[in-house]
Amino acid sequence: MRSALGGPRLLLRRLREISAEPVSAQTRLDKIVVQIAANMVAEVCSVYVLRADSRLELYATEGLNREAVHQTTMHAGEGLVGLIARSAEPLALSEAHDHPAFAYKPETGEDAYHSFLGVPILRGGSTLGVLVVQNKVRRVYSEEEVEALQTTAMLLAELIASGELQAIEDPRDLALYRPASLRGAAMCDGVGLGHVLLHEPRVVVKQLVAEDLSRELTRLEQAVDAMRASIDELVAHGDRMGAGEHRDVLETVRMVAYDRGWVRRLREAVKSGLTAEAAVERVQSDARARMQRQTDPYLRDRLHDLDDIANRLLHQLTGQSYVADRDSVPENAIIVARTMGPAALLDYDRARLRGLVLEEGGPSSHVAIVARALGIATVGLVAGVIDLVETGDPIIIDGSTGEVHVRPQPDVQSAYAEKARLRARRQEQYAKLRDVPAVTTDGVQIALHMNAGLAIDVPHVHETGAQSIGLFRTELQFMLAPRFPRMDEQYRFYKGVMDAVPDRPVTFRTLDIGSDKILPYMAKIDEENPALGWRAIRIGLDRPGLLRMQLRAMLKAGAGRNLRVMFPMIANVAEFEAAKSIALRELDHVRRHGYLEPSSLHLGAMVEVPSLLWELELIAERADFLSVGSNDLVQYMYAADRDNTRVSKRYDNLSPPVLRALERIADAGRRAGTPVTLCGEMGGRPLEALALLGIGYRSLSMSPSAIGPVKSMILGVDLAETQAYLSALLTENDGAPSLREKLRDFALTRNIPL
Repeated sequence: MRSALGGPRLLLRRLREISAEPVSAQTRLDKIVVQIAANMVAEVCSVYVLRADSRLELYATEGLNREAVHQTTMHAGEGLVGLIARSAEPLALSEAHDHPAFAYKPETGEDAYHSFLGVPILRGGSTLGVLVVQNKVRRVYSEEEVEALQTTAMLLAELIASGELQAIEDPRDLALYRPASLRGAAMCDGVGLGHVLLHEPRVVVKQLVAEDLSRELTRLEQAVDAMRASIDELVAHGDRMGAGEHRDVLETVRMVAYDRGWVRRLREAVKSGLTAEAAVERVQSDARARMQRQTDPYLRDRLHDLDDIANRLLHQLTGQSYVADRDSVPENAIIVARTMGPAALLDYDRARLRGLVLEEGGPSSHVAIVARALGIATVGLVAGVIDLVETGDPIIIDGSTGEVHVRPQPDVQSAYAEKARLRARRQEQYAKLRDVPAVTTDGVQIALHMNAGLAIDVPHVHETGAQSIGLFRTELQFMLAPRFPRMDEQYRFYKGVMDAVPDRPVTFRTLDIGSDKILPYMAKIDEENPALGWRAIRIGLDRPGLLRMQLRAMLKAGAGRNLRVMFPMIANVAEFEAAKSIALRELDHVRRHGYLEPSSLHLGAMVEVPSLLWELELIAERADFLSVGSNDLVQYMYAADRDNTRVSKRYDNLSPPVLRALERIADAGRRAGTPVTLCGEMGGRPLEALALLGIGYRSLSMSPSAIGPVKSMILGVDLAETQAYLSALLTENDGAPSLREKLRDFALTRNIPL
C-alpha cells in the first residue's frame, strides 16, 4: 500500500476544491470519501456523524454498500466506530475482527475488510463524528497515516460545523446542535434567555490548508517564541493571570509553554499540510477531548493549562483580541466565561446583557456582587461549560436554581419563557410594595437601604422605595476609569450621586481596592494571599494622599448636606481613629479655604475583620455608625476563601458561630446607641434576612432587586416569635453546622414568603 504521506497536502488541496464546488451536501460528502480512499489507497472510506440522540449515523461511504448510508446507525460506544466516538482517540488495527469491541453490521457488507483505521472528527474538543478507512489485507497503519487521517478529519469537522449538513438532516438531529443541561451555583436571581457571548472567544481558523510549508513553520516558531516571552515577562513581574493564581501557577504555565512534545506535535501538524493556526487548533482539540474525559484533577488542571497556552498562541498568530468586542454585544447576550473580574463585567453594555455564566467563581465573589448590583441573572461553578458552547448558541440560565440549558429544546424554551413572564409579574407585585412601609406583623419598622456603585444605579432608590443608599462602592468608578480620577472628577461624580437623590442619605465607602479588585493603571502587587493583603483602608492609611484626595472630594460634594462616610476593612480601633483624623483634617482644610462644608458629617466603620469583634464596645462608642460586611467577615471567620470552590461551600452564613458573632455586633450597637446596618449580600436573601431580624438587626442594605422579596418577607413576619425561635436555636447548641433547614421549616409553616 502506498504511504499516506505520498500526498497529504495534495489531498487537503483537493478536498478544499471539492468544498468549493456548487454541489449538494450529500454529493460533496460522497466526493470527499472517494478522494480520501484514493489518497490512502484504501478500499473503504466512511464518514459517521454523531447525532443528538448519541447515535452514530453512516453519512457517506466509498467501498461499503451505499444503500446503508443514513440507514446504518450505532450507539456511541457500540462497535469500533462507537468506541472511537466515546474515547475521542484514534484506533488502528491490522485485524478488526479480533478486537473485543468489533460489531458487524451486515447491511454494510464490511465483513470482507480486515485492517481498520478510525479517527474522531473533533471540533473544540467535542466529538462530531468518526472517519474510517479499511483494507482487505491485514496491515499495520503507520503513525504518519494516522496523523494524515486526523488532519483530514479537521476539514470534515469544519464541514459539519458550517451547517451545510442541515440540508441532509434536521440540524437538531446532529450532535453539534444537541441540547445540554448543566447545573452550577445560583449566584444572582433571575431568568436569562438569549445567546452565548464568549468572554474570551475562540479564534475561528478560516484557512486550514498551507500554501507554503516553510513559511507556516516560520510563523509557528515566531509565535511560540513571542508567546513564551510574554509568559516569561509575567513571571518576571509577578503578575497574576487571575484572582487567586500566584507565581507557582505561572511557573507551571511556563513549563507547559516550553514543553517540547507539545511543540513537536504542532510542527508535525504543520508538516502534514496545515496552516500554523490550523495546526494549533488540531492539537488543541485533541487536548480538549482528553480533558473532557479525564477524571484525575491534577491531569485536568495540566490539560487546562495546555488549553490556555494554545489559546494564547492562536491569538498571537492571528492578532485577534483575547476578549470579546464589548462594543458589538448583541441583544439578549449571555456572557460565558471561565472566570471574570468585576471590572471586566462592567466593560460590557449591560442594557444588552441577559445573564452571566462562569466556570469558576462562587456566589460571594466580587463579580457576583457586581452582577447582583446590575440585576443580571448569574450562575457560577458550571463545570465544562466553555467546551460545550460556541458564540451565538441559544442558552437559558436560571439564577435561582443554578440551571443552565445550552441549545434548549422547544418545550424547555417555552417553560422558561413562562417562568420569565411569571417572574416579571412577581416583580410587578414587588413594585406595588414600593411605598408600603417595611413593618412586621407585630408592628416593628425595618429600615431597607440599597447598595450601589455606579451613577446609573442611583435611580433605583426611588423605584424600589429604599430609605437610602446604605452602601455606595466608590471603587467601581476607579475600576472603570482609564487612569486614576482627579479630585475634580471625583467631586463631580459624588455630587452627581447626591444630586440624584436629594431627599435620601448616601453612605459612601472609601476606596476598597485590592484582592480581586485591581485598578488597571496601578502596579499589581504579588501577594501570596491577596484577600488578607494590602487592600482597602490599609492602602488608604499607607498612602494617605489617595485617602485625603477622596475625602476632600466627598466633603466638597456634600456642601450643605448630610454626608456619611465609612471606612472598609477596619481591623482595630486605632485604624478607625487614624482614618477619622485624616477626615477631620480635610474638613478643617475645607473650612479654611472658604468652601461650604456639609451640614453634618457622620463617620462609620465597616465591621468585617474578626479582630474587631473584641473591640466592639470601643468602636461602637467612637464611630457614628457601624456597617457589617458579612461577606468578608464570614470568610475570615472560617479562614475559607469565598472564591475557592473547594472550601467556599463548606460553611454557611446561617451557622451558629456566624449568627452569634453578628448578634454580638447588633447588641454592641444597641447598648452604645450606635446605628448598625448589615450591608453584605446576606441581607438581600429573604431567609438570611429573617435570621438577621431574629438576632436584632433593624436595618439592612442590599442590591435593588432584593428589596422587593425581602420586604415581602418582612410583611409576613411576627418578629417577637422569630426572635424567641432564634434565641432557642442558638441556646440549644447541638453542634449543627447550619440552622438553614430549621429556619426554612419555621418560615414555611408560618407562610412567610421566601
